[in-house]
This record gives sequence, C-alpha cells and structure tokens, in this order.
Amino acid sequence: MIPVSEPDIGEKEIEYVDDAVRSGWVSSHGKYIDEFEKKFSEFIGTKYGLTVSNGTTALHLALSALGIKEGDEVIVPDLTFISPVNAVLYCNARPVLCDINSNNWCIDPENIERLITDKTKAIIVVHLYGNSADMDKIMEIADKHNLYVIEDTAESLGTTYKGKKLGSIGTIGCFSFYGNKTMTTGEGGFCTTNDKELYEKMLVLRDHGMTSKKRYWHEFIGYNYRMTNLQAALGVAQLERINYFIDKKHEIGKIYRERLKDMVTLHPEGADYNGTYWLYSILIDNEKKCDNLMDFLYRNGIDTRRFFYPVHTMPPYEKYSNDNYPVSTDIAKRGINLPSSVKLKEEEVNYVCDKIIEFLENKV
Repeated sequence: MIPVSEPDIGEKEIEYVDDAVRSGWVSSHGKYIDEFEKKFSEFIGTKYGLTVSNGTTALHLALSALGIKEGDEVIVPDLTFISPVNAVLYCNARPVLCDINSNNWCIDPENIERLITDKTKAIIVVHLYGNSADMDKIMEIADKHNLYVIEDTAESLGTTYKGKKLGSIGTIGCFSFYGNKTMTTGEGGFCTTNDKELYEKMLVLRDHGMTSKKRYWHEFIGYNYRMTNLQAALGVAQLERINYFIDKKHEIGKIYRERLKDMVTLHPEGADYNGTYWLYSILIDNEKKCDNLMDFLYRNGIDTRRFFYPVHTMPPYEKYSNDNYPVSTDIAKRGINLPSSVKLKEEEVNYVCDKIIEFLENKV
C-alpha cells in the first residue's frame, strides 16, 4: 500500500536521540531543547520561539498568552483540522466560523471583515495543505480592527509568502511535528513570535505557570505543555534535512501537476506564495465520483484521504454555524489528498497518476 504520508527517519535522527537517551536528559530539559528552539526560530525568521508538546497545545498556549477568555470571539476557517476550533473552546471563547477562499482553500478575507464584532479579539489563519492564506489582506484587516493573528502553520512548514516564511507574519505562529508532517518529532509543536513579552508569557504558561525567578512559585494557572529532550533531538536532526524535505515535496507536486493537469482541478498555486504541498490535493467533479476514485485507488494499493469535514457540519460545532459556507462545503465534498511522503519514489508517484488517469478516462 502506498501511504498518504510517512516519516523519513535517518541515521542522524537515531544518533541524536541515542545521544539524548545516554545523556540522561530525557524529559523537558537538555541541550537539544535549546538547540532546536534556536535553530527552528531562525529557520522561520522570528526573534523568539519555544517548543511545546503538540500543535494543539501550541494553539491553546498562544490564545492563553493573548488573554482570550470567556465572552471573546475568535474567527476561524470552516475548513480545517479541528484543533484551532477546539483551542478556542478550551479558552471558553466562541469560535466564529468563516468560509474559505476557492483560490487557496484558506480563510477568506472578504468574509472575515463582515464577521467582526466588538467581541472579536483574534483571527486564526489555517494555511491548509501547504498553501498560504492572503496574509497582506488579513493583516490589514487585523490592524484596522486591532486584532491578533495566529497562524496555524502545521500543514505549511516552509511555505513562503512574498519571501517571508509562514509563521513569521502574524502575532504568533503555531506548528505541529506530528508523524505525518513535513518534519516530525513524533508528537510535538512550536510557537514563534517577534513579541518578547508574549514569548516570556508563553514560557511561563507552558511550565505550569511557574516563574523562572522562584522555583515552585506559580504566578498564573499554567499547563504542562513542554516538549522532551528526546523529541527535540529528533527535531534537530530533521531540521538539518528540512530543505531536502521541502524540495522533495516540490518534486512530487510537479509530477502530479504535469500528469493530471487535464484531468482534475489541481492543488492551488499562488502568485504571492511558494507552497510546500504537505499533502498534494486535487478536486474531482462530484462527491460520488470522488468516493469511487478513492475506492478504486485503494483496491490498486494506493491510500488516499478525504478532505476535512466542514466544521459547521459536525455535532459539537453546529451551534456555531452562522452561514451556508458554500465554498468549504463544495471543496470538502470533492477533495482528495494524494500520497505525498518524501519517501515516495518517482515511479510510485507516476503509478498513482496512471491509476487516476485510468479511472477518469473510464478505462475501468
């Protein structure tokens, strides 16, 4: 079975993790934590950065540091993995669902503005499937209304928008290093920012709200959102190969684009951004055809994945629906994530294309 995604773990990763184990520093202190925080922040292009236990805790930590609380509203896209919506609810705030843009499958700036009220405090921008949202327009809206912008960059590590890496443009950038991401620490996440005060607050909240000046003295109600030195060791090794991973994603995307351009609606390309194709994704004519294609591919040894369900359609979140969400509803029904692992061989990508073309040309 050709998987949708799988991690690429090499000898350097094993060497660094082994070193961390042998050092005895296996929990949330150790040289790899410091090294990873420094080098990852530099890679993204921010002054400050800190590791966390996963991408969801990164989002919750960011919202908590920004003071999001009960009675506040946070605008989130309707088409997303559920983490950003849940993180808003963890703060007892209200998620305000916003439709996406058909050009990049990310939150639509035109819809954002009409959803802003006097209770709105922040916008969570989810850069979906390696794409980038229109950050200039979003930052302009945020500045106009004095709103925070959190970039959920879990799926777009390395994507650049007008020369800047995503995660360096908004107030806080949040990342995930889950096993299926472009680089991995097993679990794990990261927060980036250029705001020293926010960085220092996140450091305290990450570690039970305990001040660094007085051990076991807690100034805030905090969390245990720390990454381990073992995970950071894996992250340092993965980061050393990040440009290879990104280049490989581009190579895979190029094959899909060239082979499938006359058959399907292709993964978006942006004039203002250079996407990284975390999962190269396509749109099929209709939902039934989409399901039939996925079934055909599975029977031919190819794993695929449907797009996320629109948030407003799922039971816990129906009450936050305030629109029809025509774009997210349509795209979710017709979207397929194709195999995109950096471990894929060129012949495997071409085999996937052959089978998609075979199906769509009604040869089966």
